[in-house]
Amino acid sequence: MPEAVLREQFGHASFRGGQREVVEGLLDGRSMLAVFPTGGGKSLCYQLPALMIEGVTLVVSPLIALMKDQVDALRARGIGAARLDSSLSQEEYAAVMGGLRDGSVKLLYVAPERLANEGFRQRLRRMRIGMVAIDEAHCISEWGHNFRPDYLKLAKLCRDLGVPRVLCLTATATPAVAADIRREFGIAEGDHVQLSFHRDNLDLRVSPVAADGRKALLLRRVEAVEGAVVVYVTLQQTAEEVATFLKKNGVSAQAYHAGMPPEFRAAAQEGFMAGSTRVIVATIAFGMGIDKADIRAVFHYNLPKSLENYSQETGRAGRDGKPSVCEMLACGDDLVTLENFIYGDTPTPEAVRHLVDHVLRLGTGFDVSVHELSTVNDIRPLVVTTLLTYLELEGVIAATRPFYSRYSVRLLRDFEQLLAGYDARRKGFLRKIFAAAKEGRSWLTFEVDRVAMETGEDRDRIVRALVHLEEAGDVAMKKGGVRQGYRLLREDVRVREVAERLDERFRRREAADLDRLREVVELAEQGGCLTGFVTAHFGEEIGACGHCDRCRGKAPEPLPRSPVPEVAAEDLALIQSLRAEGHAALKSPRQLARFLCGIGSPAASRARLYRHDAFGLLERVPFGEVLALAGELP
Repeated sequence: MPEAVLREQFGHASFRGGQREVVEGLLDGRSMLAVFPTGGGKSLCYQLPALMIEGVTLVVSPLIALMKDQVDALRARGIGAARLDSSLSQEEYAAVMGGLRDGSVKLLYVAPERLANEGFRQRLRRMRIGMVAIDEAHCISEWGHNFRPDYLKLAKLCRDLGVPRVLCLTATATPAVAADIRREFGIAEGDHVQLSFHRDNLDLRVSPVAADGRKALLLRRVEAVEGAVVVYVTLQQTAEEVATFLKKNGVSAQAYHAGMPPEFRAAAQEGFMAGSTRVIVATIAFGMGIDKADIRAVFHYNLPKSLENYSQETGRAGRDGKPSVCEMLACGDDLVTLENFIYGDTPTPEAVRHLVDHVLRLGTGFDVSVHELSTVNDIRPLVVTTLLTYLELEGVIAATRPFYSRYSVRLLRDFEQLLAGYDARRKGFLRKIFAAAKEGRSWLTFEVDRVAMETGEDRDRIVRALVHLEEAGDVAMKKGGVRQGYRLLREDVRVREVAERLDERFRRREAADLDRLREVVELAEQGGCLTGFVTAHFGEEIGACGHCDRCRGKAPEPLPRSPVPEVAAEDLALIQSLRAEGHAALKSPRQLARFLCGIGSPAASRARLYRHDAFGLLERVPFGEVLALAGELP
C-alpha cells in the first residue's frame, strides 16, 4: 500500500534507506525519531503517511521559505497542503481554515511560534490531528546546538492535544540529544531510525592557516575546484570582505547574510542556484532548504560553532553523489569571536532575577513586549523569550495570544467619503477613534490600548474596524509593537528560588556551548580519521574512512593563534575612566566585560555607548581574562 502511494503521488519507484521503517512505524500508530543526515529524504517520511492517516498532519517547521517551497511542491502534485505564517493575508488565512474544516487540507505547516497563540491551540483541539511532524527536532533539547525556546513546549502540546503519533526529524542529533527527544515524546528506542553520517564522496580536509594568509589560501582552493562552491564565514562583515576579494581576483562570487535586504539575498541565492554565480560566501543564514545537488566544495573560512553545524554545512556538498571537497581553513584566532557570541547570550544573575520579579508583578492576566523587557533588563531578545518559556515550563505562567499594539493607517480616499456608506452609529464610532489617533504627515497611528482608554471603546472592536477598512480598500495599514499575552498560574512563587534555577540553566547552557567549540578544535588538531571523529560524535563508529586528510597521512598541526595582546597602561586608564563615568548599562563586571570585548547589549545600545572609544577595546583578549579584569576594577 505505501509503495503504491509512493509511485502514484511522489513518482518514486522505491524507498530510500530508512524511509520504509519510519513510514511503516507511523502507519502502525507509533511515534518515531528519524535522524537522517542532510539530504537524506526526511520530508517523505511524513508527507507519504499523511495521505494515508485519518485527520490532518501538523508539520512544525522553523523556516517560512522552506515551508513555502514544500507546500508549493506538494500542491503541484495535487496534494492538499497549506501553511500558516505571518506573510498570509486575511483572505488566505480564512481559505486555509476553510480547507481544514472541509478536509481538503491534509498537511498544515506552521512555525513553532504560532503555537504560542491560545486561540490557535483551541482551534487545534477542535480538529482531528492524525500526526505531528517536527522538523529540526534537535531544537526541543536544551542541549541541541541551535536551541529554540518555542520548541521546548511542543511535547506538552502534543500530550494536551492527545496526538496519536509524532514524528521527530533532525539531521544533527548526538546520542544525548536523541535520548532527550525520545524521552520527551515517549518514543521507544527501537523506533529511533538513524542513517549513517558517513558519505564516501565527501573528502574532509583541515588546513591550519594564520589569519593573514587565509584569503590567499581560499583563492587558491577555489581556483582549484570546478563547479559550485559555498564558503562559510562567521560574521556578516567577513562575508562582504571575502566575496569582494574573490570578485577582485576574477571569481564569480556573491555575499549572503541576514543583514542584506531580502531582495538582495534572494537575488544572490537565485544566481547561485541557477549557476550564474559560482561561489556564495555566506553566514549560517544560508543553507536551510537549499537543494542544489552539484555543490563541489564547502570551505569553512572560519571555524564552525559546533560539530553539528559542521556536519550540516559540509552535508550540503556533493548531494549528487560525485566527489566533493569539504575543507576547514582552521585558524585559532576565530575562537575569541565565537566564544564572545556564547558569552553575550548569558544574562547576569541580577538581570534574571529582575525580569522574573517584574513579570510576576504584572497581575493575573498581562502582556509583555520582548523588545521592552530586553532593553529594560539588558538581556538579548531571544534570551528573554527563553526565560519566559522556562517560566511556562515551570507552570508559573501560560501564553495566551500574541497581538499588535500599534496600527498605522494611511487614508486612500477622503475621510468623509469613506464614512458615507455607514449608518450614524458606525460613523460616530469611526470619527471617535480616528480623532484619538496620533496624526503624522501621511499616517495616523493608533496605539490601540491608549485609543481604547481615551474613547471608552473595546480594544478588539477598534482593531476589527481598522482591518475592515483595509479589506475594503479605504486605507493602507502597517502593524507593529508585537506583544505576547500571558496568564499567571501560580501566586505562591518564590522569586529568588525560581531566578536561581533559571540562572543555573543559562550557566549550564554556556558551558555546553563552549564544550561544542572545543570539540571543533579537537577535530582539527587530533591525529585520527576526520570522518570517523565526526560520525563518532553522532554515535556511529566507522573506523577509518580511507579518504580524508588523516587517512592520506597528513599529520595534524596545532591551530595557529596570534599572541593575545597585553592590556596597555593607556587601555587600563581608558577603562577606569569609562567606569568612573558611572553608566548604568555597564554596572556589573559582566556587562563591562561584554562592552570591552565588543559584544553588543540592549542596555548599551539604548544608552548609545557604541561610539565610545572603549567599545571593543579588548576584542582580541579572551572573555574570561577581560571578565577577571572588570571584576578587579574599583
